[in-house]
Amino acid sequence: MMQNRGINTDGLQIKKGEKTFFWAGKYHEDMNSRDTLDTQLNVLSNFDPIIPDSYQDCEYLMLGNLMPSIQMSVIQRLKKRPKLIVMDTMNFWMEIAMDDLIKTIEMVDVLTINDAEARQLTGEYSLVKAARKVLTMGPKYLIIKKGEHGALLFHENQVFFAPALPLEEVFDPTGAGDTFAGGFIGHLASTNSVSFESMKRAVIYGSAMASYCVEKFGLERIVSLNDDDVESRVQQFVDLVQFDITLV
Repeated sequence: MMQNRGINTDGLQIKKGEKTFFWAGKYHEDMNSRDTLDTQLNVLSNFDPIIPDSYQDCEYLMLGNLMPSIQMSVIQRLKKRPKLIVMDTMNFWMEIAMDDLIKTIEMVDVLTINDAEARQLTGEYSLVKAARKVLTMGPKYLIIKKGEHGALLFHENQVFFAPALPLEEVFDPTGAGDTFAGGFIGHLASTNSVSFESMKRAVIYGSAMASYCVEKFGLERIVSLNDDDVESRVQQFVDLVQFDITLV
């Protein structure tokens, strides 16, 4: 399926006889908050990322939600620093690998976390205060995801808020954050721009993709999309926040 969609799988490793990563959680009634019930690293516990030659010239690097030491090794094994490095992480790594997490955060340009993780990472309840603290750790940009309440983008003294699209039914929010990250960096790579304005648009594209992800289980909704579907959903986000105002 990946190869049919033009995805380069040179870096894919298959470990026969080993179990895949496993996560189990329980979502609250609002489908926004969740409790982690079980996390098993399995094959990822001794994963050693091998960087193929075909990846060495990458300009945009998305570090998926993995052990911070693995994320760090990917950066270190690239012969040339990418134009932009985006990192996703979660509360699990804050609990078991905080030192490595802080070191890796220092090396990236954009960090994406949710609101609870921002508070856990910084010890600040106010998301504005939390963002200021994170931006002193190394990243130039911070994205705080707020589930059904949208996402915040911070850069220096600038703040951008992207709403979430009101959906009548959320089938399964698992993977929405990963889908957001993919849509975000995918848009930046396609436009080859890393300005704050480009970041704002990328947040909208990421939000649009995430809104599709939650409509069905796993990849079911995502694999059925085409470019027109994506642009139509992005326009819905634009319409959601467009308004005219006359100051008297």
